[in-house]
Amino acid sequence: MMKSRVRVGVMFGGRSGEHEVSLMSARSILDALDPEKYEVTQIGIKHSGTWLVGDTVLDALDSEDEKRIAQAVLLPDPNRPELYRLRMISEAEEVLEKIAALDVIFSVLHGTFGEDGAMQGLFEANGVAYVGSGIVGSAVGMDKGIFKDVMTANNIPVVESMLILRSELEANMEAVLDRIEALVPSKPYPLFVKPANLGSSVGISKCHSRADLIEGLMDAARYDRRVVIERGVNAREIEVSVLGNDDPQASVAGEVIPSREFYSYEAKYIDGSSDLLIPAPIPDDVADQVRKIAVQAYQAIDCAGMARVDFLLDIDSGEVFLSEVNTLPGFTKFSMYPKLWAASGLPYSKLVDRLIELAMERKADRDRIERKFRKE
Repeated sequence: MMKSRVRVGVMFGGRSGEHEVSLMSARSILDALDPEKYEVTQIGIKHSGTWLVGDTVLDALDSEDEKRIAQAVLLPDPNRPELYRLRMISEAEEVLEKIAALDVIFSVLHGTFGEDGAMQGLFEANGVAYVGSGIVGSAVGMDKGIFKDVMTANNIPVVESMLILRSELEANMEAVLDRIEALVPSKPYPLFVKPANLGSSVGISKCHSRADLIEGLMDAARYDRRVVIERGVNAREIEVSVLGNDDPQASVAGEVIPSREFYSYEAKYIDGSSDLLIPAPIPDDVADQVRKIAVQAYQAIDCAGMARVDFLLDIDSGEVFLSEVNTLPGFTKFSMYPKLWAASGLPYSKLVDRLIELAMERKADRDRIERKFRKE
């Protein structure tokens, strides 16, 4: 008897500055899903937040042509892990029609409203399995300010930083600038300015002067109400991919050689000229160190499924600093996360299979939790 196919919803787009990156990741995943193993439903989310479903949703979002595409919803009901379509039956009335049952959702909603725990909360309420970290791991991994506090509490080295509120910038920019420049009084620049909750280098600036700093702060504040400022380090950028749930494994380490001053959005996705060196040309003991720290950081924030862990290797001192844990990394066939696993013996299509298996394992483990208190 033929084994039934796993019903996978691939979710992409989203309400984030990383919307376009998400479409790139989704296209690679859809190409890799074996139709003999999986029954696939495309779920696209517009910049406005509207959900769309259909066989050509990805192309529709790419071209902004939504003809013959239905609006859809996922109900926060664990008894209905199904996708519903909204259908107009009159000018004043809409009805819900079931489109597809889902066994697992493979979300590549990079950035806010997708990678930060918000969508994971909906998946949890719906009772559907999903690829990647849960609410806590996603939220902490996404928030660069809180993440650094957790790393410090776990004795994992991070670069000196501070967090500024957008309201502080608007109230007294000069006072904020003075505080930031006191972060490293002997050498206040360069500094990196980042939105606390965003990825793919969106809104990140490298600042060499007070004028640069003002411009960088204003740009980052467009994307978040909280802004992180870090001491600039003359560093090599080393990355490690981690895979697993309770017993995660680390890939070989890779190195990014950015085509620009740092690994910006343009260097990642537009000019295509940044080099990825796999394995990274670093001493064996350093490679072992970053792989060990990568797993430690992954477990510290309760990651699941996957994460790419990024490091700064100080060229001047040889120190290793953890930069971030990206719980939903870029997932094109040319992205660092899958390329590191391919170099470690796990090709792209097998990696996709394994992530779906891990999602379903995590769901089975979650279902063991008692939801009622029974007093003996």
